[in-house]
Amino acid sequence: MTQRAARSGPAGLASRVGSVLRRAWQRVLHLWRASLGFRVVIVTMLLGILVLTAVGTYLYGSIAQGLVDSRQRIASEDSLRDATDAQGQFDSTDQTDTQAKLTQFATTLIKSYRRDAGNETRYVVLTRFDDNTSPFIVGPIESGSVGVRFIPDELRKQVAAQPDRQHLQVATIDEGGDSISAVIVGQKVELPVAGFYGLYFIYPMDREREIISFIGQTFLFGGAALILLIGAIAFVVTRLVADPVRRAAAVAERFAEGNLNERMRAKGEDDLARLGTSFNGMAASIQQQIAQLENLSRVQQRFVSDVSHELRTPLTTIRMAGDLIHDSRGDFEPTVARSAELLRGELDRFESLLSDLLEISRFDAGAAVLEVEASDLRACVERAVDAHRTLAARKGTQLVVNAPSSPVVADMDSRRIERILRNLVANAIEHGEGKPVEVTIGSNDSAVAVTVRDHGVGLRPGEAALVFTRFWRADPARARTTGGTGLGLAIALEDARLHAGRLEAWGARGEGSCFRLTLPRRADATITSSPLPLSPLAAEAARLRASGDDPSSGSSGSSGSSGPADDDTLRLRRIVVERSP
Repeated sequence: MTQRAARSGPAGLASRVGSVLRRAWQRVLHLWRASLGFRVVIVTMLLGILVLTAVGTYLYGSIAQGLVDSRQRIASEDSLRDATDAQGQFDSTDQTDTQAKLTQFATTLIKSYRRDAGNETRYVVLTRFDDNTSPFIVGPIESGSVGVRFIPDELRKQVAAQPDRQHLQVATIDEGGDSISAVIVGQKVELPVAGFYGLYFIYPMDREREIISFIGQTFLFGGAALILLIGAIAFVVTRLVADPVRRAAAVAERFAEGNLNERMRAKGEDDLARLGTSFNGMAASIQQQIAQLENLSRVQQRFVSDVSHELRTPLTTIRMAGDLIHDSRGDFEPTVARSAELLRGELDRFESLLSDLLEISRFDAGAAVLEVEASDLRACVERAVDAHRTLAARKGTQLVVNAPSSPVVADMDSRRIERILRNLVANAIEHGEGKPVEVTIGSNDSAVAVTVRDHGVGLRPGEAALVFTRFWRADPARARTTGGTGLGLAIALEDARLHAGRLEAWGARGEGSCFRLTLPRRADATITSSPLPLSPLAAEAARLRASGDDPSSGSSGSSGSSGPADDDTLRLRRIVVERSP
C-alpha cells in the first residue's frame, strides 16, 4: 500500500507527466527530421509570428500614442476654455468680503466644472501657489476623490514658474481602487484678494485604456488566426510540391530494389514534370546499360566456363603425354630432360588455373553451394599447415601454430575453409622472406577466427584493399616460385562470403602482413566482433598493457584497421621487438 501510494502521489504524477512530455518531444523531433512538410509549416509559422509580432507591436504603439496625443489635444483645448471662463467668474464675483464667502464661491465654481456623465470624466483641483503671500487662503479645493495629492510636483513647479502658459503632463492616478493614466492640465488663475492659484484639470483616460485593450485583443486573436491561416496555406503549398517528390522517392526506391520498369508520371510542363521526364530518361538509360552489362557478364561467364571445360580434354591428353615424357626423361639429353621437367611444372600451373577459373565461374553464376557441418577449426588449420611444410622447409620458413587446447567448433564447409587457409599459408611463406609465419586460432561467443602473419616485405598504403582483386599482384615483376594463378585470394574471399564471414588484410612496408579469417559459430548467426585483432601491433600493445608495461601511451593500431601502420605504430613495433626476449 505504501509503494502504491508513493507511485500515485505527486512524485508519480510528475514522473508520468515527464514521460508523456518526453515522448511528445521525441515524436516532434522525429517529425522534424522525417517530414519536409512539417518543417516548412513550422518554419513558415515561426517567421509569420516574428513578422506579425513586429508589425503588430509597431501598429499597437502607434495607435496608443495617437489616442494619447488626441486626448492631450482635446484636454488642452477643453481646459483652456474652462480656465478662461473660471478667470472671468473670479474677476466678476462680488463674494470677496470675507475668506469664507470667497472659499464658498470658489468651491461652488470648481465643482461645477467637474464632469461625471457619459464617457468622459474630469476632476478639477484649485490649489494655492507656494509663493502666494496673501492673507486670504482658499482651499485647496477638490471636485472629487482625485485631488491635489495626484498632481505631480514637477507640474506644479512649471505652472508657478511660467504662469502665462498652459502646462500638461501624463501621470498615474488612483480611481475607484484602480491605477489609471490621466492627462493633467495646469494653468494659473488669479483670485480676488487671494492672489495666484493653480487650476488643474484631470482627465482620466478610461476610454482610451478600453480602446487600447480592445485593439490589443483584436491584434492577438487576429494574429493567431492569421498564423493558423498561414500554416494552413504553407501546408497546402507544401503538399503540392512534397507529394510529387514523395512519389518520385518511392519510385526511385523501387527502382533501386531492382524494379527497373518503374517510371514516374510526368504531366504538364512545370518543373516537376521536367523532373519526371528526366528521371524516366535516366531510368531507361540505366536499364538499358544494366541489361547490356548483364548480357556481357553472362557472355563472359559462359565464355570462361566453356573455355575451361573445353580445355579439359586437350589438357588431359597433354597431361598424359607430358607424364610419359617426364617419366622417360632419364633417357634424354640434359637439356631435353630439363624441358620435360619445365613442361610438367607449367602443366601443373595450367591445370590449377583452369580449376580456379571454373571455381570463379561458379561463384559468378551463383552456383556455389556450401556443405555445412560442425567442424573443429584446429583440424583445418593443421591440415593446411601440414600441406605446406615441404614448401616452408625449402624456403627456410618456420611455421608456428598458436591454437587453444579446447576444440574451436563452428558450422563450416571444411573443404572450402581449408582451401582458404592453404592459400593464406602459401602466400605468407612466399612473401615471408624466410622469416617465421605465425598461424593463430581464436574464438568468442559469436565467432571463430584465424590469423596468418608473416614478417616479410608487407604491403604499401592502399594495397590491403587490392589483394583480393582477381589477377592483382603487389609486384608484377617479382619472381614467383609457387606457380600462383592470381585468383587464390579472390576465391578465398568468395568462400568466406559464402559462410557469411570476413576475410581482411593488414600490412605495412617492412613490418610484414596479416590476414584474418572470421567465421560465425552458427550458420544463421551474425558476427558481432572478431576474437583476434587484425593488426599485430595492436595485439602486442594489448599484451604489454595487460602485463602493466604500455610503451605506446595510446598510439596503437586499431584491431579493425586494414591500412598500414603510422609512424607511432611503427615506433611501438620497434619498442616491442626490442623488449622481446
